[in-house]
Amino acid sequence: MEFKQLQSFIAVVECKSFTKAARNLFLSQPSVSTHVQKLEEELHSRLIIRTTKNIEVTPRGMELYECACEIMKRWDNLLQHWDSETKKIIRLGASTIPSAYILPELLPAYGKEHPGIYFSIHQSNSQDIISRLMQGDFDIGLIGMPAPDAAIASIPFYSDRMVIITPVNDYFLSLKHGEPFPVKTLLRSPVILREKQSGSRKSAERFLESMNIREEDLQVAARINDQEAIKNLVAQGLGISILSERAARNFGKEKRVLIFELPETASRRSLYLIYPKNYIQNSYLQNFTSYILQFYADQ
Repeated sequence: MEFKQLQSFIAVVECKSFTKAARNLFLSQPSVSTHVQKLEEELHSRLIIRTTKNIEVTPRGMELYECACEIMKRWDNLLQHWDSETKKIIRLGASTIPSAYILPELLPAYGKEHPGIYFSIHQSNSQDIISRLMQGDFDIGLIGMPAPDAAIASIPFYSDRMVIITPVNDYFLSLKHGEPFPVKTLLRSPVILREKQSGSRKSAERFLESMNIREEDLQVAARINDQEAIKNLVAQGLGISILSERAARNFGKEKRVLIFELPETASRRSLYLIYPKNYIQNSYLQNFTSYILQFYADQ
């Protein structure tokens, strides 16, 4: 079995045509047909049935297709990883808070000291970063929750806390100068929440649990996966929200929203540096992970 045979087979399945597959691969149709035929001979199985108008993939053909796609993906990841080592590129996955508020201050500082290092950055929610790290898409990740998989190292590197942000109006201004934010107000006000796969959402859920508040008790006005959109909607008066203090800080300084602190024990959380435990880091990747931990050691 050869990679070119798997590539031809995948192309035929996806194009539903030997002719189109050959065109996409810049091969002749007989070459593609030969590749598929050799696979069938080696596996002693019929993989594709040709008809006069189209093709039909057999059940075993679909099994091979899924396996072949995974093989080719891993092969591409391996080549990208080796290419990154040669060019000193760090493949970094970051969830919303690290991507928007940590990397803009971390990477310029690191870049001044290490001008030969480059970054390929992907932003998504924490759960997606964990999944793709395990698939080999990233070297390291910066996320808002510890990875549940024992095969991934999760090192806290930044201390954050959750706060409640509200519109700037007479009602919330009167609360600002009184006692700590009353839980009953949280239950009466429309609330804007993050998507379920984010670390911030999970931290908000832990706070609500500590206050014996169920999500069903809240008047959920919207669920949005963009932190900046949530802050803008709160500033416009749509509702209130439970957000990372690091994310809310700029709107608070600009007096576009009011920020209410929450009990320390219920609101404190960490951001995590994650990487596969069985992955042998090269020297410049080790240097970068050490730099992150040192950069935020006193914050």
